[in-house]
Amino acid sequence: MYFFVILFLALMAYLVYFNVVRAKTIVNSPYNERQNNFAEQVVRGSITDKNGVVLAETQVAEDGTEMRVYPFGSVFAHVIGYSSQSYGKSGLEASENFDLLTSNAFFIEKIRNEFQDKKHMGDTVVTTLDASLQQAASQAMGQNKGAVVVMEASTGKILTMLSSPSFDPNQIEYEWDYLNTDEDNSPLLNRATQGAYAPGSTFKIVTALEFMREYDNYEDYRYDCYGSINYGETTINCFNSTAHGTQDLRSSLANSCNSSFANIGLTLDKTSFRKTAEDLLFNKKLPCTMDYTKSSFTVDKNTDASEIMMTAMGQGNTLVSPYHMALITAAVANGGKLMEPYLVEKVTNYTGTEITKNMPKNYKNLMTAEEAFQLKEYMSAVVTEGTASLFNGAGYTVAGKTGTAEYSMSDGEKTHSWFVGFTNVDNPDIVISVIIEGYDGNDGARAVPIAKQVLDAYYQNQ
Repeated sequence: MYFFVILFLALMAYLVYFNVVRAKTIVNSPYNERQNNFAEQVVRGSITDKNGVVLAETQVAEDGTEMRVYPFGSVFAHVIGYSSQSYGKSGLEASENFDLLTSNAFFIEKIRNEFQDKKHMGDTVVTTLDASLQQAASQAMGQNKGAVVVMEASTGKILTMLSSPSFDPNQIEYEWDYLNTDEDNSPLLNRATQGAYAPGSTFKIVTALEFMREYDNYEDYRYDCYGSINYGETTINCFNSTAHGTQDLRSSLANSCNSSFANIGLTLDKTSFRKTAEDLLFNKKLPCTMDYTKSSFTVDKNTDASEIMMTAMGQGNTLVSPYHMALITAAVANGGKLMEPYLVEKVTNYTGTEITKNMPKNYKNLMTAEEAFQLKEYMSAVVTEGTASLFNGAGYTVAGKTGTAEYSMSDGEKTHSWFVGFTNVDNPDIVISVIIEGYDGNDGARAVPIAKQVLDAYYQNQ
């Protein structure tokens, strides 16, 4: 009897867990045929930005034919995604499928619809996205390949998630074959979350944090930079072989001195360095509802001196997404605390009555408040006296870090340009992460003016 009572209680507990925790995930699975049943009864709901601007909606013709429409075309393609009879769903169209195919219309209206053999109107997903800011990011990006992520440091709300090149979800049925065979541009790839790039000098934030953790006297650090560093058979040059002179840790970050950070790398404990990287979510799962690529940090106790030097200044084998760099930057801005990022503000019925609402919550402390304060000061110096001086006089304060990452292709050397940072330094407003992918030339700060255009647009609309 006790055995069967335990089995019964276990079954009831699982049913409760399934309905509360797992139901939405199971229903959203593309393999779940119940979705088709929902679609037969409910007109797929709309997706809007935080101000109610429609980003996706279903238009119903007089004969009952339904068409999914994306008013902004390619601008929101990766984050909103697509919903296709032939090719499934992506982005928020996939992750919010359950809510979009659920109707919380007034019950009398639903009864009337039943008698009239009419579909119910699906619920509306109100996102945290800002349509005007997303458009500004798209205009700033232009024809470049890359990504932009903007989020609020204190809440985790994602305001912008842009990937370029993009595609028009209105044309997904007609362009599918082309989009899947365009290997040069990979337009279906969400570079913001799925891109895996060498972080370049933005990784010096991580190296500086590790050096601070290992050496209590880090403020006494000094290094004489002559434009390059030689160790064994390894030579590392500063950008354009610039000789930076005597550098402390602050000026090393502000000037993005490769030689100094390669020198710092030689002093670090490899096991401790890996732990700090993993504290910042390298090699770990990320808080993300979108498909993403896990970032990679490969240093271990067997890593040789050449590799540790390269890793410390942002090259080596380290790979990271723009989204992940935004999370690290958000933790610095927010006193070491990473708020859980989210894209959905609330769900309402089609008339606007609120059904559910998401609230900000702490995800994890990535560093101490003291560490974050020190990194914030160093990143402020990047703007006031270093490689991101373009932001001086912008009308708002910025702390950040530039980065370039060089790599070889069959047609020669290519470069990625990075900028990560946050605004209103004393009481941070928003965090931005920008990457410009694979261009020719020595314009290492190419991401900075693009980031500035986006931030300017944010403050112009406040």
